[in-house]
Amino acid sequence: MGDGGRRHIGAAERRDRLALRQRLAASARAGSPEEVAGSLVALHGTDPAAVHLAVGARLADAAKTVGETERALYEDGTLVRMHGMRHTVFVFPTELTAVVHASTGRTVAARERARLLKNMAEAGAPDAAWLAEVEESALAALTRRGQATAAELARDEPRLKEQYAYAAGKSYEGVHTVSTQLLRVLGVEGKVVRGRPLGSWTSGQFRWAPAPEHPELDPGEAQAELLRRRLAACGPATEDDLKWWTGWRVTEVRRALTAIGAEAVALDEGTGYVVAGDAGPVAGPAEPWAALLPALDPTAMGWQQRDWYLAPGLRPKLFDRSGNVGPTVWWNGRVIGGWAQRADGEIVWRLLDREGVGRDTEAAIGAEAERLSSWVGTTRITPRFRTPLERELSA
Repeated sequence: MGDGGRRHIGAAERRDRLALRQRLAASARAGSPEEVAGSLVALHGTDPAAVHLAVGARLADAAKTVGETERALYEDGTLVRMHGMRHTVFVFPTELTAVVHASTGRTVAARERARLLKNMAEAGAPDAAWLAEVEESALAALTRRGQATAAELARDEPRLKEQYAYAAGKSYEGVHTVSTQLLRVLGVEGKVVRGRPLGSWTSGQFRWAPAPEHPELDPGEAQAELLRRRLAACGPATEDDLKWWTGWRVTEVRRALTAIGAEAVALDEGTGYVVAGDAGPVAGPAEPWAALLPALDPTAMGWQQRDWYLAPGLRPKLFDRSGNVGPTVWWNGRVIGGWAQRADGEIVWRLLDREGVGRDTEAAIGAEAERLSSWVGTTRITPRFRTPLERELSA
């Protein structure tokens, strides 16, 4: 038992949970992108390619990755790319739209709209009443079109092309276009979402679409529901882990933990929490497992304290200066290296931690590299946030 009679969950047991909860072991892989997203709560959506790569790493039939993910996102609408925690773009199951908006979006949205109006006022740009007219017109145009780029909407509502200066006299002064800033605010407010890209699944240029209709939930209840799902997928986690992942205040995290009756456990780094009834041992994967996860993968980015699955000495090679993780190689719940794609399309990888690594390990990782290459095909992938090892391997 741990401190205060709490059950102790060590690093090895936490790693065993990863394979099953994160759909990483071959025996635990999912049948659809919706199942993948549901098991993780959210996929990082800042880098469009990372969404598909995260799904492909967990899908039982990797050959269906692109077609099935695009179906879910752009045809069936069962997944949605929208702003969520920490003002970051994620892909969520559409059923979570209301929960995400009420739990994390409203506070950020109010702050972002106030900032936009302040910047416009300081630049002598039109006022809030003018912006409200433009917003109403733009949303009506988007509804008529179904999906549209900012440029297409500006043809319907020319006032979106209006520009204004910001931060005059400062080193970072520049010029904003109303369309760019307004659509960003509308995204945080849950009124619009990212639609189909202009190019392939790796393209960062995208259309906007009206957000799915959803009920307005009580913020406290929404926070409790989001935290419950998070702990079910990623528990145990500490208060600091949950505060970092959600972007909430610590008082909000504690209130949500109380609301769901979370159970405290002892971790190597201190007190952690799981959903009620989840503190007992779990059956680990039936076989050793390897995975090649993409940059910004939700598993690699899932906890603020990462020493139990990522040796601190590996971080300088695998993360950029802003804390974004690059492509990683996993073995039995530990990050042991990284991977990249060369200009000729070859998937290459390198091990940085060889503890407990033998020929079987290398063979399993090689098989995962072949599996990834088989469905990526001729598509070229460059992470949006480059890391030292990824740059080195891809050269």
